[in-house]
Amino acid sequence: MVKITKSTRSLFLSCGSFSLSFSLSLLFPCCAFFAFVFFLSLLSRCVCACVCVRVSVCLERPDLRLGVLFPSQPQVFFSCSHVLTLFPLFIITSSFNSVCCIGAGYVGGPTMAMIALKCPHIEVTVVDLNQQRIDAWNSDNLPIYEPGLDEVVKACRGKNLFFSTDCEAAIRAAQCIFVSVNTPTKKTGLGKGKAADLTYWESAARNIAAWSTSDKIIVEKSTVPVRTAEAIEKVLLRNCPQEGVHFDILSNPEFLAEGTAIDDLTMPDRVLIGGKIENDRGTAACAALCEVYANWVPKERILTANLWSAELSKLTANAMLAQRISSINAISALCECTGADVSQVSFAIGKDSRIGPKFLNASVGFGGSCFQKDILNLAYICECHGLQEVADYWYSVVGMNDYQKTRFVRRVVSAMFNTIRNKKIAMLGFAFKKDTGDTRETPAIDVAHGMIEDGAKIALFDPQVPEEQVRMDMGEEAMKSITCYSKPTEALKDAHAVTIMTEWDEFKTYDWRAIYEVMHKPAFVFDGRNILDHAHLSEIGFIVYALGKPIDPFLKSAEGA
Repeated sequence: MVKITKSTRSLFLSCGSFSLSFSLSLLFPCCAFFAFVFFLSLLSRCVCACVCVRVSVCLERPDLRLGVLFPSQPQVFFSCSHVLTLFPLFIITSSFNSVCCIGAGYVGGPTMAMIALKCPHIEVTVVDLNQQRIDAWNSDNLPIYEPGLDEVVKACRGKNLFFSTDCEAAIRAAQCIFVSVNTPTKKTGLGKGKAADLTYWESAARNIAAWSTSDKIIVEKSTVPVRTAEAIEKVLLRNCPQEGVHFDILSNPEFLAEGTAIDDLTMPDRVLIGGKIENDRGTAACAALCEVYANWVPKERILTANLWSAELSKLTANAMLAQRISSINAISALCECTGADVSQVSFAIGKDSRIGPKFLNASVGFGGSCFQKDILNLAYICECHGLQEVADYWYSVVGMNDYQKTRFVRRVVSAMFNTIRNKKIAMLGFAFKKDTGDTRETPAIDVAHGMIEDGAKIALFDPQVPEEQVRMDMGEEAMKSITCYSKPTEALKDAHAVTIMTEWDEFKTYDWRAIYEVMHKPAFVFDGRNILDHAHLSEIGFIVYALGKPIDPFLKSAEGA
């Protein structure tokens, strides 16, 4: 039996008093903490519900499961049907705040600039190994010419838009990585001249794998063959030294037209996002990218598809557009034989709502980095799947484009008494279309080579293409027969003929009467874009050839001779 002394009783009373005081001192903080947790729970439930509804509309999937990628953490999923019964201790967001783009070219630069402009909460870094190109992006002389691009870049650069050659740092920091590298046609080996060369893409994937320490969403921005994501996923998984890192691959093809890229980015017809929407991770990745575009693109224009459909959609879109150009160019040849006017034919059929008016302007041929490359790639894929007849159909589109360029050169030579040797031919325009300095696959290259082979001396003027670019495209041997001018008047003086290769608006404003006076007679105009006032030129005294238009009697007699 323990005997409680007076001193012991005093000790117990003092301890009890301390315990009561200590408990009371903790009561209010605990109540405040649980009240805060309850409030946070309600708030997070509301946010979850709102985000789920918004993303489900973007994805048009009522069975959406909302997924969120947290850096260096596993992916967490919340079902729309259960989100209100959850008791999360954090607020969920479906978007990321750090983006990297590998490739600072015609697609990567403008696209990332627009994302930075419309999403000021996202830090965007564009990386490229080309120091000269990055320096240009960080200067007032951007490496590409695109109306409106200067203003967009200047509004964001140094704030949430950065251009760098430090690829490793940008990849490590980014939650989402866009890959916008060149995918040219293979020049050697299997598929030479037809298949896409994915060397740059594979290199980018290996770097991403090597430098990633957290989960990443990888976005295909380059145009790639269908099922490329499958191969890229294998490269990523087999080369990532960091265990537990996940890569979710999306296809988000660009549908930009050079010369109107900023308008196309600001008000796109559609944004296509392809992913593995058959599983939760793929759906979550799509949702995150949807949230980025939803900052300025109406939700009904954000489309989702599976990966392979998105990849093939880009190739098909370019092939269909090129096919329309080749189709109307084929009709232009028939018009010249029958006295029909291709412009009137185009206008008439374009009024058919099933056809529409776009890409129905006859020309010397299509150019640019995409059309021919993508058609050849599409045809090669068909061949690989044993679809030779399908491949032949698409090859014929490229064949018609080549025929149109050859036909144009033949017309120039035959009209000028079947010889252009040592004659000065003024070539106005070298870019493949107006409002861009891009010369990739421009028809002017083949036309120039064709005329040089016949002995012509070419006087070239383009308001946006520097002589260095012409030299790179044409080669040193051809440049012996080409002189580049900084002023159109110098190129036109003492010329025997003028060829219009690019539809620059300024060409329509020239004083053609004054030009006629300084040219050799008869003075010829060969309008490869059908942009000039042909009746006015004929009235001045020019012998005019326009694609798909009734042939000038002088040209008919010259052909007969």
